[in-house]
Amino acid sequence: MFTRMFGKPKQETNALATLDKLNETLEMLEKKEKVLLKKAAGEVEKAKEFTRAKNKRAAIQCLKRKRLYEQQIEQLGNFQLRIHDQMIMLEGAKATTETVDALRTGAAAMKAMQKATNIDDVDKTMDEINEQTENMKMIQEALSTPIGSAADFDEDELEAELEELEGAELEEQLLQPATTAPVAPINVPAGRQQVRPAAQKTEEDELAALQAEMAL
Repeated sequence: MFTRMFGKPKQETNALATLDKLNETLEMLEKKEKVLLKKAAGEVEKAKEFTRAKNKRAAIQCLKRKRLYEQQIEQLGNFQLRIHDQMIMLEGAKATTETVDALRTGAAAMKAMQKATNIDDVDKTMDEINEQTENMKMIQEALSTPIGSAADFDEDELEAELEELEGAELEEQLLQPATTAPVAPINVPAGRQQVRPAAQKTEEDELAALQAEMAL
């Protein structure tokens, strides 16, 4: 167990150290490549000078050295490609290892959580919650049940009484006289006699008849 615990940081340290070493080697190869390029360019300039001086042999020697430098430059380029390839592979392996470690850690945490909370505990907890919920419902129903005199009231009788009250209210509304809008006064032209309403004329006739019977 302790080997696994302390082995991961050591592996990660080794990977980082290897990447650093590869970077240093790559920088060294790039510097050598620049030096060789400069030397090859210098040999070309010398070959030009010997050509102008009609020294063909010396010019050819310069071109040969240039070819040798170019071969070394090509070799260094291949070395750099190999190092780049190695760095890419190492970085990919490092990412893969970190991913696997993270997945392993997550799986271990999930396993520990499942071990701490099994299905039996979940079922037991749900049963307790349901039981408490039912008890709370019973307590609320008990508190809402009427007690004392209110418990003796008959709901059917109360509904019948309410229907009677509603019927009486409706009947009272039907018996009330309908409200009429005030009648606007009628302007009678001068010289024309105003005609009494029929209702007023009937009342005066009844009063005259009553006075005649009393005189008898």
